[in-house]
Amino acid sequence: MLVSIGPGAAASQTKGTTHKVTIDGASFQPATIDVKVGDSIVWTNKAHYPHTVTSKEGGFDSKELAPEASWTYTAKKAGEFPYICTLHTTMKGTLRVK
Repeated sequence: MLVSIGPGAAASQTKGTTHKVTIDGASFQPATIDVKVGDSIVWTNKAHYPHTVTSKEGGFDSKELAPEASWTYTAKKAGEFPYICTLHTTMKGTLRVK
């Protein structure tokens, strides 16, 4: 039996790549990450105190991440998105989506 899959069905089966960012001490590692629309980014807090992953432009916000907690965001649109930890504002990162 032959099954024909239209172009829309094939595209919906494609999954993006998962990227990882580690929150360690008072920094995001890597500080800048390049991904594609549809990719997921997982931030994991390896510090001994809470942090956030918060877009400066309001596009995403992890809320407070306890030590050893993770948060996942799926990139929805292309652009460059600077982010910070709202609890430690000297912590900065950039999400670049192509």
